[in-house]
Amino acid sequence: MKRLLLAVLAVIVIAGAGLGVWLVAIPGPTAFAKGATVALADYRAANPTGVPTELASADLVARGEYLTHAADCFACHTAKGGKAYAGGLAFNLPGMGTLYSTNITPDRATGIGNYTDQQFIDAVRRGVRADGQHLYPAMSYAAYTYMTDTDALAIKAYLFSLPPVAAPAVDNKMAFPFNQRWLMAFWNAAYNANAVYRPNPSQSPEWNRGAYLAEALGHCGECHTPRNPAFALDNRDKFAGTITAGWRAYNITPDPTSGLGAWSDTDLATYLSTGHAEGHGGAAGPMGEASDNSLSYLTQPDIHALMVYLRSIPATSGGLPQVTLAPAPASYRQGVTPDANPRGAAIFASACASCHSWTGVSSLSKYATLTGDRAINDPSAMNVAQAVIHGVQRKIDGKAVFMPSFGAAYSNDEIAAVANYVTARFGAEGAALKASDVAKLKDQSE
Repeated sequence: MKRLLLAVLAVIVIAGAGLGVWLVAIPGPTAFAKGATVALADYRAANPTGVPTELASADLVARGEYLTHAADCFACHTAKGGKAYAGGLAFNLPGMGTLYSTNITPDRATGIGNYTDQQFIDAVRRGVRADGQHLYPAMSYAAYTYMTDTDALAIKAYLFSLPPVAAPAVDNKMAFPFNQRWLMAFWNAAYNANAVYRPNPSQSPEWNRGAYLAEALGHCGECHTPRNPAFALDNRDKFAGTITAGWRAYNITPDPTSGLGAWSDTDLATYLSTGHAEGHGGAAGPMGEASDNSLSYLTQPDIHALMVYLRSIPATSGGLPQVTLAPAPASYRQGVTPDANPRGAAIFASACASCHSWTGVSSLSKYATLTGDRAINDPSAMNVAQAVIHGVQRKIDGKAVFMPSFGAAYSNDEIAAVANYVTARFGAEGAALKASDVAKLKDQSE
């Protein structure tokens, strides 16, 4: 009996150790690529860091402005309806609590106006703020750690050129033990590489520039890569897609069904530049914000470099069905009759059909076309419901793209009904959302 107990204990210890190794031994963001990396100083091709050649001779603030957009600082540090970079945006973390972003304007009392260069670098790249307290990894310092100090200080120069805004920090509402900031020291030891980006000479200069843009600046994985139980990015499923703030961030690997494999280079470059590509739909929610506040500011060579890098990621299936591209017949198609979802059909008829049309191919605007859109072909209907709740307010190529918010006009049950109807009529597979599902989506995104 004693031997049996010892054997069971040994198995438990070994299994626990194995789980610990699995949790910590996560591949680096570019570990999938062939070839060894080198220090930046030893890389002989074009420097992949900094600003594009078009801005190489620009002053420090101008370079910092470009890098600030590339790093998408605006998205997290600007509350809806608030002043730019003044913080206050809520991050609802299920099971953990709510975090609020901080003021990064140069206000001395409530912002970062007193930060030295080293303190700014420590906050951006190490996740340690000026008072020595640890930041939470909702701040993307585990990605920004790959940024050079030069680029970080250029961002600081731009932020310090902005008008200071007096905006005191909103108190976080984190549950125990997540409210213990000192625990982040252990998280950092396991998951923050604290190392500047290392180029890969066996890859092209474009690839290396794209890798720097995607990993050190744009932190694409923060939304598109699943997380492990410790809330760290699990690069074993790099860019395979996950849920972010109640929205689905889709698979952006070259998988032909669930990812970008069926997209032409022109379509992908257009989507990266504008947040919309004909036949594939447009971005909304967090991706729409990333497009408007970050990606749309990148030069075309940088967009191309980003595309080169994305094309090199190992393809992973995200489990979604093949996108339906053909328009639906103007009449109800077989299997989807008014009797199947009369409530959803009635809401679509009164609030949606005039813009989106009964075929899903809008005669008013290409931005209102539904066919081919990944959200419409997602059987969870998560992003469809979120678009109905929050609406869409964007500007693409100088044109306003607007869909009103129906979150207050319709009940949760009605929103579920119309989302189910739209995915069944125009997508690959109908959804089965319930009112309780819509309520959860609202909680996660507000």
